[in-house]
Amino acid sequence: MRLSCRTAAASPSVPAASVRVPAASPHGPGCLSAWSRLPPRLARGDSPGSAAISSVLVSSTQLPLAGLRVVEVGSFIAVPAAGLALRQLGARVIRVDPVGGAPDISRWPLGRDGRSLYWAGLNRGKESVELDLGSLAGQATLRRLVTAGGAAGGILLSNIAGKPWLSDELLRQDRPDLIYVQVLGQADGGSAVDYTINAASGLAYATGPEDGPGPLNQALPAWDLLAAAHTALAVLAALRHREATGQGSCLQVALEDVAMSTLTTLGFLPDAQLRLRSRPPHGNYLYGTFGADMPLADGDRIMVVALTARQWESLLELTGTGRAVAALETALEADFRQEGDRYRHRHVLAALMRPWFEARSLGEVTAALGGTRVLWAPFRRFTDVAGDLSRGGSAVVSPLAEEGVGETLATTGPVRPAGASGLPVPPVPAPRLGQHTEAVLAELLGSAGG
Repeated sequence: MRLSCRTAAASPSVPAASVRVPAASPHGPGCLSAWSRLPPRLARGDSPGSAAISSVLVSSTQLPLAGLRVVEVGSFIAVPAAGLALRQLGARVIRVDPVGGAPDISRWPLGRDGRSLYWAGLNRGKESVELDLGSLAGQATLRRLVTAGGAAGGILLSNIAGKPWLSDELLRQDRPDLIYVQVLGQADGGSAVDYTINAASGLAYATGPEDGPGPLNQALPAWDLLAAAHTALAVLAALRHREATGQGSCLQVALEDVAMSTLTTLGFLPDAQLRLRSRPPHGNYLYGTFGADMPLADGDRIMVVALTARQWESLLELTGTGRAVAALETALEADFRQEGDRYRHRHVLAALMRPWFEARSLGEVTAALGGTRVLWAPFRRFTDVAGDLSRGGSAVVSPLAEEGVGETLATTGPVRPAGASGLPVPPVPAPRLGQHTEAVLAELLGSAGG
């Protein structure tokens, strides 16, 4: 997160401390009780037209960000995922797209009728406004929407860089207390996506099988998702700053910075700097401790991890390899109570244990591991996980009837009341592109066009 521009004093017409995010109670399952005391005006939104939209959105004063209004102008993952995180915590998020949709409108995976499951998942619960952003009138309408009055508004998320018509300086003329968080690819403002950032980060050479032919990019867009989390955090930090000082903020989150910061924090880059070597790929072995995948008699595979000495002892007892491992320890002059020694000799240790797993089915191994301290899980396919979720296997994922898709899995996000067994609010469908254009413009700008 980087400061990219000056901060400005708040407009006298916008009370700086009139929107607050109440602190959670420290008293366990009742931690949401403080959130229900938001003023009714903020719970409804800060303008009378909000009732026209509430019928298609789930609104709850039990969520900590109820009353905030965020405008989101960005495609692909980082910006929409940041907006989604804020929406799932109660903020009102208005996504603005160009006419016909941004480049991610039809991105794979697709539903049976061709609608993007990716787009629907990232935009559930948001309001969709469609503007001609190539025209001066459309650009002016977007600026008016971003800077619309009210203490709950004045928050913009965007990955549109280098556009003078959406610059911080121009927007701040009409909204001095603006919170503007820009998501970039490269730290210098250049274009990049998760998969190019990952390739340039060095992580691809530490990913894949030990005897693999070369670098391997991961399937999960981790840098996009981490950037989204930092972007949402930046909004909350800037909001706190605005409440305390009346000043706005302009912040930048670059995927490149997220990657460099994360790999430095986790020791990947300091290790390379100090040892003059890059971490090699380890397949499914766990770096720095003992973790390995084990094939089973019925063709399944499981991941077994022993981080602590007690977990390691439990694994030896389970597999009956304690005596053999003790002899190996003596021969190698190693101490397998230490994670580092278990890691250094991972291949021979795994080989000693593998016959026990290969002689048993998943059911047998599950029963045996159930009473141990060993950390483990079966390797599953997406179809296995989706099947379990369809039968009610998660408190944060449930079926939802989605237009153009049918009944599909949806989520309200991973944050929920402590101790609660159900969802804080049910998931809601994604909007149709441009579904709320007229209603939002009429409510916030007093017109249905612009």
